[in-house]
Amino acid sequence: MDNIFIERLWRSLKYECIYLHAFEGGAETRAGIGKWVNFYNRDRPHTAYGGHTPKEYYYGHLSRSGPGLRPPPLLEADASVVNINMEQQPEDMIIA
Repeated sequence: MDNIFIERLWRSLKYECIYLHAFEGGAETRAGIGKWVNFYNRDRPHTAYGGHTPKEYYYGHLSRSGPGLRPPPLLEADASVVNINMEQQPEDMIIA
């Protein structure tokens, strides 16, 4: 089952980043992929989260988890009930 997720990630990386840019060398490629991975983990909407970004989903479930705890795993029923309060989110939070 993990292979399905990895293959989907690589497909997204190829079609959304690598095929769209003509990188000149290794350092430029590494920087471009790093920017895309950051975008993917923070700002790109995911169907698994009901069209929300990972950041929105994380903060939408944070209050149910308690301070310092990770949010619960996504359930299909949760995807349509995400409540988001963007004003209380720190912008420098890194979602991995």
